[in-house]
Amino acid sequence: MLVGLNTFDRHLLREWLQILGIVVVATCGLLLVQVSYDDLRVLREAGARGLELWRYMFITMPSFLNIVLAPALLLSLLFVLAKLHRANELTAMRAAGVGMLRITAPVWLVGILCCGLAWWLGSSVVPWSVTASRAMLDDVQFRQQAKTLPPDRVGAVYGVAFENPVEGRIWMLNRYSQASGHAFGVSVSQLDGQRRERERVIAAEAYPDPAHQAWIFERGRDLHFNVDTGEELQSVPFARISEPFAEDAKLMLLTEQREVDLSFFELKRVTDYYGAQHNPKGIRFAVRYYGLLADVLAPLVAIAIAIPFAVSGVRVNAAVGVSKSIGLFFLYYLFSNLATVLAIRGTLDPAVAAWLPNAGMAALAAWFFIRLR
Repeated sequence: MLVGLNTFDRHLLREWLQILGIVVVATCGLLLVQVSYDDLRVLREAGARGLELWRYMFITMPSFLNIVLAPALLLSLLFVLAKLHRANELTAMRAAGVGMLRITAPVWLVGILCCGLAWWLGSSVVPWSVTASRAMLDDVQFRQQAKTLPPDRVGAVYGVAFENPVEGRIWMLNRYSQASGHAFGVSVSQLDGQRRERERVIAAEAYPDPAHQAWIFERGRDLHFNVDTGEELQSVPFARISEPFAEDAKLMLLTEQREVDLSFFELKRVTDYYGAQHNPKGIRFAVRYYGLLADVLAPLVAIAIAIPFAVSGVRVNAAVGVSKSIGLFFLYYLFSNLATVLAIRGTLDPAVAAWLPNAGMAALAAWFFIRLR
């Protein structure tokens, strides 16, 4: 256990942290360029200007930190350790009887701190950044649409289907306006214990009433069926009724989005929702959710890979280490896609599939360490 930093420790940290800072800033800058090309163009076309654009960039930036942390650790450590190796500084330390684990002890300490940082970012900062930036983008687009579209079509999402297996209800929404929070062309079927339709509420318009944990339906009919034959028994028209339905419209819309566009807590909601149904649609969301949990250990995996790669003879050019890291990223990408495919086919549990890429890279790192002399 370290009780203090010696001269070499301070030298290693000084060299490494300088490069790490440069790599993090450069990588975030590249991602910011992508955002500028995609989202800022949409914002400008929607009428956003000046301070609003800068505010969006400020809100979006934190969501990049978890993405760039592990790759930045890998790239910077490859560069710095290869530099020290070429200067024979690592060789001199090892010739003096100092083991590789002790030489790189400060690096491992920083890696553990980065794991804590990754957890904090993933559990608080990044979810806020994802939801706040999406809400801001939606708000600007809604303002633009309000100039040319009727209120019921501002921020409209079409063809929303949602099932609540616990309460035995199936929802069909022709259109849901995110700006007004109203649904149009609504059909809600209530099923019995054998999943036979016993009642259906159809309405031209519906909206939630959170104060009473209910939904208000307007201009529609309340239909009742014989569950054995499916025959319609009763059809009662109504101008306005309240039904004690507690379904959350936000959850309905989350199930319609891509898993990569959701924050950590949104993924948790969707994963729990699909998990209660044992619905295979939820596998991608579950793999993404557990993958974000697994990424907490990604800094240590990156360090474990970088050390043997940098020390095992990179003497010609630092670009060799960079090219190797690109190959590792490609291998990690293959691991991730293979695990996702296996999970979708039911071969692997989503949690196992999410951890598989990191486990594979950790096994690769362990093999390199065993070969390290």
